[in-house]
Amino acid sequence: MIAGFKNLPMQYAVIMEGDAETPIQLVGKKVVPILQREDGQHMTESLEIVKYLDGLGEPKYAQEVINTELKTWVDNHLKLVMKLIVPRFVRVDFTEISTSIARQAFIERETQVFGSLDALFEQSDIYIPLMNKQLAALDQLIVKHKEIDLTDFILFPWLRSLSVVEGLQFAPQTLRYMNRIATAAKVPLLFDQAI
Repeated sequence: MIAGFKNLPMQYAVIMEGDAETPIQLVGKKVVPILQREDGQHMTESLEIVKYLDGLGEPKYAQEVINTELKTWVDNHLKLVMKLIVPRFVRVDFTEISTSIARQAFIERETQVFGSLDALFEQSDIYIPLMNKQLAALDQLIVKHKEIDLTDFILFPWLRSLSVVEGLQFAPQTLRYMNRIATAAKVPLLFDQAI
């Protein structure tokens, strides 16, 4: 997101799901994302990477300001979000799980947390109405959020992930926000893969 906002020239490499060797070689532990800076040093914490890249010239987007209402909304609904997105991620086209080995590694990892992903997918009829209710409440909060700040690096990734869930109803202000951030950050939404 931050590279898109700032039009930073970046080279991207995908670490496949199940590949522990590459991140361990780079930073000593299995973690993503990893940023290799121009000085050769590596960074691994997402918001620290955002702040570092934001420091590379103007304008600034990742000010320390965080909209506590929006962050609380994310914190309070993250479990529900995960129940909707995880069983779908294995069914759609993501590069990091594009091989059978990587896809199986993803399934095994997430099954340890959620149990059967097929069963979780089948429970969507329960979770989608609950999420729609929370998305309606979010619309009332998001209308007050005008400027890009650190909040967007917390909120937008989860809303983008939810765009893969067919049947969710993104209220007008939320949908406008999602499209605005996706365009500015050059990070496409997932509506075309929604299931």
